[in-house]
Order: sequence, then C-alpha cells, then structure tokens
Amino acid sequence: MQAKDFQFLADSLVAVALTAARVQMAYFAAGVVVQTKADKSPVTVADQESEAVILEGLARAAPGVAVVSEEAAAAGHIPAVGGTFFLVDPLDGTKPFIRREPQFTINIALIEDGNPVFGLVYAPALEDFYVTVGPGQAAAARLPPSAEACSLAACGLAPVRTRVPDPNALGALVSQIHLDKATQRFLDRYPVVERRAVSSSLKFGLMARGEADIYPRAGPTSEWDTAAGHAVLAAAGGTVTAFDGGPLLYGKPGFRNTGFVAWGRTPLPAPRI
Repeated sequence: MQAKDFQFLADSLVAVALTAARVQMAYFAAGVVVQTKADKSPVTVADQESEAVILEGLARAAPGVAVVSEEAAAAGHIPAVGGTFFLVDPLDGTKPFIRREPQFTINIALIEDGNPVFGLVYAPALEDFYVTVGPGQAAAARLPPSAEACSLAACGLAPVRTRVPDPNALGALVSQIHLDKATQRFLDRYPVVERRAVSSSLKFGLMARGEADIYPRAGPTSEWDTAAGHAVLAAAGGTVTAFDGGPLLYGKPGFRNTGFVAWGRTPLPAPRI
C-alpha cells in the first residue's frame, strides 16, 4: 500500500467504525440476549448487526476485495481469498461485552501477501481508537462513539510509538481469560516486573502507545483476532511473531493462529538461566 491508500481507507472507515460502535453501545447499555455458536463461543445481535455495518462499509470503500469476517465465517460464508483481503472481527471480546465490561474492540485489517498492512482497532466503551495512517505510521485518538467525525482530520489523531524495553524489567500484557500454562512458562523465562490482564485486541493498542513490552499467547486464536492489532503494533515499531519465533502470516487454512508473541520492539532473547 502507498501512503495515499492508507489515507483513503482510513478516511473511509472512520464513519463505518463509529456507526458500528453506536450499534454496540446501544446493546451494551441495555443488555443483550446471548446465543451459542457451533464452537461453543457466545454471539449476540450486537456482533451480527455491527458486522453488517462494517461489511457494507468495506463493500463501498474497497469493492471486489474479499472479506473474511468472524460471524459470517461461523455461518459458513467464507469467500475465496487471493493475495489481498480483509479480516474483520466486528466485536472482539464478546464475553466482556456480555458482562458489561468495556474492554471490547472493533477490528478491521487489510492483508497483502500474508502480511497485515492496514489496521483499525476501536474500543468504543473506552473511546480508544488506533489506526495505521501510512507505512510505518500508527496513530491514536480519544474518539467517543457519539462523535460526528467523518474523516481522520476530525479525529484528533496523534502519532503513537512503542517504548524501548528495559531488558531487565519488562512489562507484560496477558489475556484475562486465556492465561494457560504454556504462556506462563514463556513469561517465566523473562524478567517481568509488571503484568496486566486485559481483554481483546486492546492489548495491541496499549503496546503501540508504549504501555508494555511483551504480550504472549500460546493458545489458538483466529486470524481476525490479531490482524488489525498486529498491523497497528507493527506500524508503531513493534513486532509480532508466531509462538515458535517464525513470522505470523495470514490466510492460513481455517484462518487459525497456533500462538503468537507481540513485542514492543524486536523480539528479545530469553536470558540464560
């Protein structure tokens, strides 16, 4: 993507993200009926209605580009994808959303040749908005769902950059729900002095603005869970690898990740014991 393409896509999706956020916040305030998908995970009408808003917006902004989106995929609607396609999680963190906890996000990513080149992550209940605005450039804003912003220029964006880690005193982010033994063993290899449990792809945004150094996840995730945050973090100076240290690429069979590690800068070698 060229710089003008980032600008066009981000401008096109600001209003889309805000519309989807207003759908979610209406249900967040009122409460919502929970259904169970075939994989036993929860889904609500907030997931489904906000996904419809996003899919319609992407069809206008990038006609002809395939979109793989969580709820459509769960219903068996998975398009054939080529080298370029979108990955969408309309409501990442459905469980916190159901509990009326604010750490849920809207995730939109563009994939080119296996790499996430554009990402938008929006946590409407927290008014946290992150987006890639150019090659190697990420920005963030305080953006309430009630905002009438229809372009990036109206959002009050400020550049974000990851921090340089202290290799002897790392800050880690972990999942509130999925901190398994393999993830714990990974963290035990490093001098972690601060640990925060956070839900959803919000963790990538917090790292992008320099609030932590490492975020490992050993268990499986779907590609739409990570792609947008991966793009934002990489543009802010970070790195995301597969759990074994190899590249984390997208468009894999079933759109599944087997584990990953997000780093504030480049991957750190584990200290010798």
